[in-house]
Amino acid sequence: MQQYLQNEKGLVQNVFDHVYDRYDLMNDLMSLGIHRLWKKNLLNMMNPTSNSKLVDVACGTGDIAKLFLNNCSKKNSVTCVDPNKNMIKKAKQKLKNLKNINWIIASAEKLPLKNNSYDFYTISFGLRNTKNLTKALKEAYRILKPGGRFFCLEFSKIQNQNLDFLYKNYSKFIPSLGKIILGKKEPYEYLIKSIASFVNQDELINLMIKNEFKKCEYRNLSGGIVSIHSGWKI
Repeated sequence: MQQYLQNEKGLVQNVFDHVYDRYDLMNDLMSLGIHRLWKKNLLNMMNPTSNSKLVDVACGTGDIAKLFLNNCSKKNSVTCVDPNKNMIKKAKQKLKNLKNINWIIASAEKLPLKNNSYDFYTISFGLRNTKNLTKALKEAYRILKPGGRFFCLEFSKIQNQNLDFLYKNYSKFIPSLGKIILGKKEPYEYLIKSIASFVNQDELINLMIKNEFKKCEYRNLSGGIVSIHSGWKI
């Protein structure tokens, strides 16, 4: 399934080339810090055991990898993947004191990783930025071990009309915040457009099922501002 906005030549790459250096600061300001709780919810749902291998795709500055390694056995490992080399560079600096991390520059649609290699696959606020959802999901399924689990934390569709009204009006100010912090509003204009055009909760479940995942489910957080989708490779 193609995503038309993300297929504009160089658009997503250009967006993250501009935001990587203040990515964490903007995330904290935009979400009032709540993104950290969303990510902790993801780790709690994962509930990894000792010796687990995680691949975190569209890893950004490494928040999921940091949570995973700080809350797991020293025998656990993470492969962090992101298409933006500046984002990987920032993540390496941030996580320099953690071990058992492998870094790869690649897109979610074409992962240079072996079949049946990972216990867990996570993608947080990254599936929305892929050019092709089907290819990204097929790659996730391919590299998971049988019995492995897929997790996607992503902006979703709010199901309460009053909250939806407030959120949409709040969102109008985010590009102006980007202008103040980054000197550019365009990356956050893209953010708002990409959220609006992304599939809803049930549509993503259907795409996961079509791409062979089993026992698919989702959990809304903050009234559906974001949701966590999960599915198993069986």
